[in-house]
Amino acid sequence: MGDFSAHTISHIDRNFIADMLAKGQRLDGRGLTEYREIEIEYDVVAAKAEGSALVRMGDTSVIAGVKVLLGEPYPDSPDSGVMMVTAEMSPIASPLFELGPPKEGAIELARVVDRGVRESETVDVKKLVVEPSKKVYMIFCDIYPLEYDGNLIDASSIAANAALLVSKFDEYAWEDGKAVPTGNKMPIPLQNLAIETTVSKIGKHLIIDPVLKEEFVQDCRLTMAIDRNDRLTAMQKGGGAGPMTLEEIDQAMGMAFDAGKSIRELVESTAKERDQ
Repeated sequence: MGDFSAHTISHIDRNFIADMLAKGQRLDGRGLTEYREIEIEYDVVAAKAEGSALVRMGDTSVIAGVKVLLGEPYPDSPDSGVMMVTAEMSPIASPLFELGPPKEGAIELARVVDRGVRESETVDVKKLVVEPSKKVYMIFCDIYPLEYDGNLIDASSIAANAALLVSKFDEYAWEDGKAVPTGNKMPIPLQNLAIETTVSKIGKHLIIDPVLKEEFVQDCRLTMAIDRNDRLTAMQKGGGAGPMTLEEIDQAMGMAFDAGKSIRELVESTAKERDQ
């Protein structure tokens, strides 16, 4: 996720990237503020999930699957359901990922995407209650990278939101002290949509949607979630210890606002097409 060893890239490549950025150019021909082409495919794991989406962003691809279970509410929020994002980074996606328990990269990916969903209040958790203090719906959005060529956060954010938009789950009613299925399907009660945009700082330059080689040489990155009302709902710095000035943060926010709107519209329009 951009925190791998800097020795993974040669000094020749490092200098080449720096020289190109100085000319306003990038390895794949994009401008500094351009995303790679984004494709969204729905219902890719229909048999195992209430909703799912596969997002391809250049040579980065991610699947998000949504599961909805019945469970008990947290003691401090008896009248709210649960919304949680998890991530698993398998070696099938990249030799940089290792088998075993979740590593720092997977934990960070899940945390950043989860924050974008949670802080924007995408899901109305008050509407996920079957019976207060007894039974609530628990929504788990699981993220699985399939190919990794940079910018997993944005691809995962798009996939998670797309999967949430098309998910439908079994409705339950509270009868005689227990949850009973009604036979109906419910959409997830969404009240907002915030897509995360990551801006990478390499030297004096800020770029959107870094590929893997660009992540290897970045000083740091800034991920921002922008919602339907053009509000900044979450921000996370990572990918290195390099500093960002207030001017650079302001510039990065402007880039995120410009890019995030079109991607949010893409997610909503493709989900609507899928439902027609």
